[in-house]
Amino acid sequence: MSEHSVAYVAQREVPRVPAPRKETGFFGTLRKNLFATSLDSAITIALAIFVIWGVWRLVHWGIMTAVFTGDNREACLPTEAQPVVGACWAFVNAKFGQIIYGLYPIDQRWRIDIVYALLAVLTVPMLSPSVPWKRLNAILLFVVFPFVALVLLTGGNFAVSGAWVGFLLAIAALASVLVAASSVMPSERLLRVARWLAVVSIVVVFLNNIIPSGSFRLLGLSFTTLALIATLLALGAVAACVAAADTQARKLYVLIPLAAVVALVVLLAANFGLTEVPTHLWGGLLLTLVVALVGIVASLPLGILLALGRRSHLPAVRLLSIIFIEFWRGVPLITVLFMSTFMIPLLLPEGVTFNNLLRALIGVALFTAAYLAEVVRGGLQAIPKGQFEGAQALGLSYWQMMRLVIMPQALKLVIPGIVNSFISMFKDTSLVYIIGLADLLGTVRRGFADPNWITPTTAATGLVFAGFLYWVFCFGMSRYSQFLERRFDTGYRR
Repeated sequence: MSEHSVAYVAQREVPRVPAPRKETGFFGTLRKNLFATSLDSAITIALAIFVIWGVWRLVHWGIMTAVFTGDNREACLPTEAQPVVGACWAFVNAKFGQIIYGLYPIDQRWRIDIVYALLAVLTVPMLSPSVPWKRLNAILLFVVFPFVALVLLTGGNFAVSGAWVGFLLAIAALASVLVAASSVMPSERLLRVARWLAVVSIVVVFLNNIIPSGSFRLLGLSFTTLALIATLLALGAVAACVAAADTQARKLYVLIPLAAVVALVVLLAANFGLTEVPTHLWGGLLLTLVVALVGIVASLPLGILLALGRRSHLPAVRLLSIIFIEFWRGVPLITVLFMSTFMIPLLLPEGVTFNNLLRALIGVALFTAAYLAEVVRGGLQAIPKGQFEGAQALGLSYWQMMRLVIMPQALKLVIPGIVNSFISMFKDTSLVYIIGLADLLGTVRRGFADPNWITPTTAATGLVFAGFLYWVFCFGMSRYSQFLERRFDTGYRR
C-alpha cells in the first residue's frame, strides 16, 4: 500500500484573479446596493418611479409653466395662450426687496447691505481653519461687529439712563469674575470679594425696580440712588478682579467686559447722523438673521454655564440651574415669546425698557440655552473621570480645568447636538410673527394679502421660496458641523 501526501499550504504565490465583472464598476455597485435581491429591486424601481414623477411635476410647475415676469396678478392668471400656470415667480421678484429688508426705508437699505457685507467678511475667515489671526477675527466678529451693526441698523443716538448703565456694569462685573477665575492665578481673597460685589450689584439692580429711590444726574445720565450703588459695586468687583491678576496681560483680559460695556454705552449715546429706523420696520431675512444670530451667540455660553451649574456640588447653584432648565424646556416657544413680551418689563429696573424685538431676542436666547445646557451636560458626562483627576493633579483650578481640559473635549463630542439645536432655533424664528414681528416667513405671508398679487399659485410660490431660503441656511450649518466633526475626530479607531 503506497502512502499519499497532500499539501494543504501553497508552496508559491498564487496569481491574483480579477473580481467578477458583475461585482465591480458602475453596474456592479448598482447591483450590490440597489438590486441585490428581488425585494431590493422592487423597492428601488418603486422609489425611482416616485422620484421621477416628483421631479417632473416640480420642474413642470416651477419652470416649464412658471411665470417669471409681470407687474401684477394678471401675469399669473390662466389665459387662452397659457391655460395652465405654474409658479408665480413674478410675485417673488416684486416682493424680493421686502423679503430681504422688510419695511426698512429704501433709501437707507445701504446700511443693511454694509451689515451683510461685514458679517460675510468676518464670518468666512472665522469658519476657515487655514486663515490666520483667529483671535483678532473673533474679537472683531463677536465684540466689535455687534456694536457696529446695532448703530447701523438703528441709527444710534439712544437715551441711555443710569439704570441701564448699572445693569450693564453688573453683567460686566460678573463676566470679569468668570474671566478672572478661568484665565488667571488669582488671589483667592480678592476673587471672593469680587464675586460677592458682583452678586450684590446684580441684586441691587433688581431691587431698583422694586424700591423707589431719588434720582439725580451724574455725568449727563439720570441715576437713581440704587442704580448708582449698583454701578459702584460693579466697578469695585472689576477693580478686585484686576488686582487679583498677576500680569499686565491678564489684567487687560479682565478689563475686556468693562471696556465692551463702556464702548456699548458710548456707541448707543453717540449721534452719528444716521436716520433713526425703529425695529418695527425691520423684517424679512434681516429680522430672521438678527434673531437667529443673537440667539446662537447668547445661548451657547449661557447653556454652558447652566450645564456646569447643574453638575455643581453647591446645592443652591445646582437647584437653581435645574429649575431654570426644566422650566424653559417645559413650555413651548410660543408661550415663551408671549411671556417675554409681557413679563420681562415687570422684572427690569426702573428706567430700563425693551422693545418687542429685544424681548423676543431674550426669550429665544433663554429658551435655546435650556436645551443647549442638556446637550452640553451629556458631553460632560461622557468625559472619563481620569480627565478630571489628571487636571486636578496638575494643580488647575476648577475654571481652568473646564476651559483647558474638560470643556473642549465635551463640546467636540456634542457638536451634532449643538448644531441640531441651532438649526431648530433658526427655523423656530418664524414664530416671532405671532407677536407682531414680520420675519422671513411672516413677510412672505404678508405679501399674500396684497390684492395686486392674489392668484391661485401665489401662496405656494412664496412658501416654496421661503422654504428654500431656510433650507440653504440649515443645510449650510449641517454641512459645516460635519466638517468640524471630521476635523476634530482625533480618537483612535480599531
